[in-house]
Amino acid sequence: MSLRLSTVILPYRRWHEGSRAAWVRADELGFHTGYTYDHLSWRSFRDGPWFGAIPTLTAAAAVTDRMRLGTLVTSPNFRHPVTLAKELISLDDISGGRVTLGIGAGGTGFDATALGQEPWTPRERAARFAEFVPLLDRLLTEDAVSYEGDFYAAHEARNIPGCVQRPRLPFAVAATGPRGLRLAARYGQAWVTTGDPKLYENGTPEQSVQAIRGQAEKLADACAELGRDVTELDKVLLTGFTPDRSRPLESLDAFVDFAGRHAALGFTEIVIHWPIPDSDFATDQKVFERIAMEAPAQLR
Repeated sequence: MSLRLSTVILPYRRWHEGSRAAWVRADELGFHTGYTYDHLSWRSFRDGPWFGAIPTLTAAAAVTDRMRLGTLVTSPNFRHPVTLAKELISLDDISGGRVTLGIGAGGTGFDATALGQEPWTPRERAARFAEFVPLLDRLLTEDAVSYEGDFYAAHEARNIPGCVQRPRLPFAVAATGPRGLRLAARYGQAWVTTGDPKLYENGTPEQSVQAIRGQAEKLADACAELGRDVTELDKVLLTGFTPDRSRPLESLDAFVDFAGRHAALGFTEIVIHWPIPDSDFATDQKVFERIAMEAPAQLR
């Protein structure tokens, strides 16, 4: 299988002041999927403009024709499965069945406290995620769902006519821990990683590759426990959070080398950030577009 190249476009600009143009251009460049972050705010962008993921993707669906659209990633931090399912079914319909849901357990950032709650512990985040994903799976595949759990409930929740994609839109599950990997193995059509965050500051690219290889092996073990072939899952690497940082986007050759090393680990999709001036993602636009247009052919 050829390695697919996707991009993530952060929702930090007004639609008619650069955001729309980026989505249109991403479609023209041939990216497999255009993702966006599903946060209420994020890191250094907190005190500036930041727009909602689902409305942004809905607008993107109206101005693109070919590429898929998705979140990287949606989490339970401020989402409820019942309302999220309704929005996703609507987005899948509007896009003509082009939606992928990237989904993860969430973290301790601004999303974790924006609704007034105390940040959940890692154990509680994992427990909520373990309930969130199966319930969302049911909501997207069944006409009516009732459920009473420890964290979430649904009472005769209706989701007719369901997704355009059958039996539902695909889940790309972000996970590195045992519970999350089991969820990816059971419910995922893809697995997402950003690498090992402990290596970001002081690790080496070689150490990162070894750590990611270990994560992939644990995913394979989780699949084996369920009797599932791990090759059924796409493996997605969201770049920018390994010790390589932005260096793979400095040239076409640098990116092909980086992507090739990860393709050798079984990855089927590499996601790169759309350039943002004066940020950690301040890639040269011309180099970025050359990578988009030429790298996929070199990675077949």
